[in-house]
Amino acid sequence: MTTLTIKNIPDTLYKTLKHQAELHRRSLNSEIIFSLEQAVKSSHTDVEMILKEARGFRAKTAKIRLTQKQLDAAKNRGRE
Repeated sequence: MTTLTIKNIPDTLYKTLKHQAELHRRSLNSEIIFSLEQAVKSSHTDVEMILKEARGFRAKTAKIRLTQKQLDAAKNRGRE
């Protein structure tokens, strides 16, 4: 495995990582690796899946027609 040295970590970030490691019962090193893995994984977006879901939703709602009055009422519900 590769070793990586990180310099100039802000104190607040260090304290947050240390606290998270304690909460998850991990070493600081393990917590940092986990955090990096999550950050890299979360950046991937499956565009095809999102489009498929959007098209399915559009097909289910295609026959529903709302008037401007109904839309305005829905937007304003709970704002009073």
